[in-house]
Amino acid sequence: MKNLLTLLILFVSIFLGKAQPFQRGDYKDGVYDKENSTNRRYIPYTHLREGDVTWEKRVWRTIDVREKINQPLYYPITDQTSRISLIQVITKGILQKKIIAFNDEEFLEEIEVPRFRSMLVTSADTVEAESYDSTGNTVMIKTIVPADSTWFYERFCKIDLKEDWFFDKQKSTLEQRIVGMGFGFVPKGKDDAGCQISFYVYFPACRPQFAKYEVFNTKNDSERRTFEDIFWKRQFASSIQKESNVYDRKINEYAKGLDALLESDKIKGDIFRFEHDLWHF
Repeated sequence: MKNLLTLLILFVSIFLGKAQPFQRGDYKDGVYDKENSTNRRYIPYTHLREGDVTWEKRVWRTIDVREKINQPLYYPITDQTSRISLIQVITKGILQKKIIAFNDEEFLEEIEVPRFRSMLVTSADTVEAESYDSTGNTVMIKTIVPADSTWFYERFCKIDLKEDWFFDKQKSTLEQRIVGMGFGFVPKGKDDAGCQISFYVYFPACRPQFAKYEVFNTKNDSERRTFEDIFWKRQFASSIQKESNVYDRKINEYAKGLDALLESDKIKGDIFRFEHDLWHF
């Protein structure tokens, strides 16, 4: 009797659920509610004492977002509701005053929000159009075509990372932490000018925003990591452009072409061998 009553209640609940029409808010772009990324929190760094750092090396590396493995950081280049790119996350955070943009990689000269907003649009394009004067004669006038921020996303080309590698004797581990990020763009109308850094942000201040947004997974749509996961797990391709040195010079200042690539790989190898030699018996 108890089982029969349970089945009856279950049948009625299913029947009533099917009979109810869809209401506003019942429509969703998917078969289930995605709650994982929206409720994510970034993992705070463990406390690090100066006395525990026995070795440290500062490295500057570049992520070319046009490379295939880095394209999830670049796309989409238009505003969408279901997906967002890295530069859109940064732009949104700066405009909402959750992230501060800087002119320099030492985070000393702040870029005010109105000034940053003006960077999103270029100088408006001017075109000629036909019009008529008071006598009815045809005249050519210059019309200003408003620009939009789409070009800002399209011309996003690279990310410069400033990071510190260090050995923590308290945990006996070699770790790295990203300190800052520089965002590079190809200037509009100056395609031959190359990729130029426009502003910098302090990476730890961006982590709360990175943890809220998913990155497209080319293998599985149900297993999308956040931007925080991408940088935490180092799931990107990059090349070292500079290491801390007495001359404060970049690799391309003393090596060119293939030699520059070999020098970049040499720096990577030196860091790897340092960690390897720590456990050599």
